[in-house]
Amino acid sequence: MEKKKTTIASRRAFIKKGLLASSFVIVPRHVLGGVGFTPPSDQLNIASIGCGGKGRTDILNASVKGRERVVALCDIDPFGQHGVVAARTNFENARFYTDFRKLLEKEKDLDAVTISTPDHTHANIAMAAMQNDVHVYVQKPLTHNIKEARLLTETARARKIVSQMGNQGASNPAQLQVQKWINEGQIGAVHTVKVWTNRPVWPQGIPLPQPDPENIPEGLAWDLWLGPAKAMPYSSSLHPFNWRGWWEFGTGALGDMGCHLIDVPFKALGLKYPTAVECSVGSVFKKMWTPEYIPEGCPPSSSVTIKFDATAINNTPLTMEWTDGGIRPAHPDLIPADDFLGDPGNGNGVMMMGEKGIITTGVYGYNPRLYREGEPVQTYEQPPADEPENGHQRKWVDAVKAGYDSDEHRALTSSFDYSGPLTETVLMGNIAIRAYLLRHLVEERYTYFGQRKLLWDGDNMTITNLEEANQFVGRTYREGWELS
Repeated sequence: MEKKKTTIASRRAFIKKGLLASSFVIVPRHVLGGVGFTPPSDQLNIASIGCGGKGRTDILNASVKGRERVVALCDIDPFGQHGVVAARTNFENARFYTDFRKLLEKEKDLDAVTISTPDHTHANIAMAAMQNDVHVYVQKPLTHNIKEARLLTETARARKIVSQMGNQGASNPAQLQVQKWINEGQIGAVHTVKVWTNRPVWPQGIPLPQPDPENIPEGLAWDLWLGPAKAMPYSSSLHPFNWRGWWEFGTGALGDMGCHLIDVPFKALGLKYPTAVECSVGSVFKKMWTPEYIPEGCPPSSSVTIKFDATAINNTPLTMEWTDGGIRPAHPDLIPADDFLGDPGNGNGVMMMGEKGIITTGVYGYNPRLYREGEPVQTYEQPPADEPENGHQRKWVDAVKAGYDSDEHRALTSSFDYSGPLTETVLMGNIAIRAYLLRHLVEERYTYFGQRKLLWDGDNMTITNLEEANQFVGRTYREGWELS
């Protein structure tokens, strides 16, 4: 472990020792390279696991316009047209792998890795990297379930891993304005938060389509794509994007957008573990009086209510109301009828409702607005972006270079110490959604016994009033993919 932690320092020391031993006068590389040149001894060795889709921009941004050295790429679909081929073109000198385990085994000088795979494989890949003392950037949601989020958070802390979750809005300076308004007491104690999204925009609320193994693309490593999930034949309905709507792989609308939207009030109000959750979900009827029963899939829409205790920032208990499937809250009287809620178009948003006023934002914290009775609305002028995604990946890279517990590390807006509990809160809603369909057959009729308020012991990761719901705190792993 200690050997890996000193990789960068050892690399630099080796080069310096070689220079001192030489009898030649050597002009420093940074002089030859000009302004902005980073000597090889100061570059990180970075890899990307899951380099298609969002993974391509993650590794592009983490390379900081070539400042850092991208040594390897990995994807189960080597010829994927969803960004894999483009990433391989962007980094043509990077070694390519289809198996992340081989990448971690062979890349002995690897410092850091971006992980941008489907939700169900985040934890396995991140744990393997951290156990090799490789620093990690993991796409949102951090994990597929709450146990995995807690495990990654504790492992990063124990092994002194510099971590960051890929909810890039956390680095948006607009969130600092929201925090300022809260700290100034502009809306007083916040009693209700409303969060909503237009997701899902992928197939959801339907049975899992039939596999079509005859259509598997050349070179695609399907068994590796499945990872810890149950074995099944290849399905073009899942890869590369539409896996989100089924619990075996995805986390639904909450998992897709919750870490972007709930992040705003979670951070601004200093929220901790929830205390309770309950929900209702949309149903599809193909037969009179008989809703479709698809427990393996996420519902077409849901409404989730999450309870929080008072915090050091917000001195009153709080209710968070989440809705998805395009269902949004009504305009409060304080907000003019013609004003948009959240994003222009109202598709996604956050409303923090306090005793003195309301703060609204869109996704990623954009468009913050402050409403107070009898006063003009206060807005925020977003500064011009001078780097992609407000430097979310670059700041993580800088923190890796500075080291664990450095000022740069402590300044990260979504290290696992923060994003772990945030992810747990997001996934808390999914426990309620999945428990909602738990049922018993009683006298030829089904009783849905999970449709109740669930009480949560966050410290012990336990639903205290419905034991059957605790099966959703973790998951069943395919043999060989277990985590502990």
